Amino acid sequence: MTVPGIIQPSDLRELIVAGEVDTVLVCFPDMQGRLMGKRVMARYFWDNVLEGTIEACDYLLAVDVDMEPLPGYTFASWETGYGDMSAVPDLSTLRVVPWIPRTALVLCDLVVEGGTTPIEVSPRQVLRRQLARAAERGLTVKIGAELEFFLFRDTYEEAKAKGYKGLRPHSDWIEDYHILQTTRDEYVIRDIRNGMDAAGVPVEFSKGEAGHGQHEINLVYAEALEMADRHAIYKNGAKEIAASHERSLTFMAKWSMDDVGSSCHIHSSVWADGGETSLATTDGDPKDLSPTVRHWLGGIKAASRELTWLFAPTVNSYKRFQPDSWAPTAIAWGDDNRTCGLRIVGHGAHRRVESRIPGADVNPYLAYAGIVAAGLHGIDNEVDPGPAFEGNAYEATDVERIPSTLVEAVELLEGSEVARAAFGPDVHHHLLNTARQEWVAANKTVTDWELLRGFERL
Repeated sequence: MTVPGIIQPSDLRELIVAGEVDTVLVCFPDMQGRLMGKRVMARYFWDNVLEGTIEACDYLLAVDVDMEPLPGYTFASWETGYGDMSAVPDLSTLRVVPWIPRTALVLCDLVVEGGTTPIEVSPRQVLRRQLARAAERGLTVKIGAELEFFLFRDTYEEAKAKGYKGLRPHSDWIEDYHILQTTRDEYVIRDIRNGMDAAGVPVEFSKGEAGHGQHEINLVYAEALEMADRHAIYKNGAKEIAASHERSLTFMAKWSMDDVGSSCHIHSSVWADGGETSLATTDGDPKDLSPTVRHWLGGIKAASRELTWLFAPTVNSYKRFQPDSWAPTAIAWGDDNRTCGLRIVGHGAHRRVESRIPGADVNPYLAYAGIVAAGLHGIDNEVDPGPAFEGNAYEATDVERIPSTLVEAVELLEGSEVARAAFGPDVHHHLLNTARQEWVAANKTVTDWELLRGFERL
């Protein structure tokens, strides 16, 4: 199916000649899921990069959110000299970016500089490798992501000058499903919806969410790699569009303890025949999961605890997991039960597994790879998820709990046999070091809370 907004190289050529595109964003995701890359003059892109590569420093897969080079990696370090890697344009991702004048964008796969060998620790390749494992089993994985964010009346510059305190949410009251308040927000949210749609990131709808100034924009369900690409473009573009209106928004998992967190619920399903035939249910009761999907659910349930870091990658992520908060604390599955970490939703061919564990701060490529790795573990080992949980999972005493801290999640990831088997030792090491370095960075910081609590009274 042709997606509006996606263009062919011949279309790009016409836009360049007509002067309608003069810049191409040549991008790839880093370990945080952010778009890294270069702004390339369109004519140079056409002559030299379209069927070639462009180079970038390999330290970009070994830095933290502050762009500080981190120790502990075998892939890239001061000892290895931080050399180059090559970015190969994936021309199926070529699109125009309507909110930036005369600009197109293409996403890239990373390979060894001057060669064709994929860089296995690059997030897009991590997901590609899991999808290849699914394909070996005759399966196609489709994903839908529900991303939430908070919108503020402050600009990003104003927010930073305030130390991100005392910000003004775009709504003074909780706007969950409200039309009146979301109409007041529409000058920003409409531009995000329409901008994404025009950039080949199809949108289903937007709605107010359960926080002050909180919104959710749902993207159209798609195959997993396509959805991860859309997810990354959407997060980057939403911030750019908000900034153009002198507003800011955040995808932090928990921007304030006084408000709800922001999630990235991940819906997943498995299909046969190249993605044409749903394996969701049996031929009998349309609510009965097929054995394949039941095992897929069983694997996700069994492995979510040890793979939690992929769904909650920062210190802040774990502050979202609060009782009675709409964010789950229990690794249990239920039939349309929002108190559970896993929920079965949808009907017939569109019946699917929703993981409510991930926050909006995830790297989509790694989070989706975690879902696929867990699901395939379930299929390969015929893991049964057990009966659906009924009742309030927040109060249950007989279910596993999501790790409550980053430290616990790092320990679980380190000992995860599912991660080792699915990702291989090199990728597992790279992910584990990224997780460990997040905790090291947190331990180097004295917080305002510590000063307020201890400066005078301890």
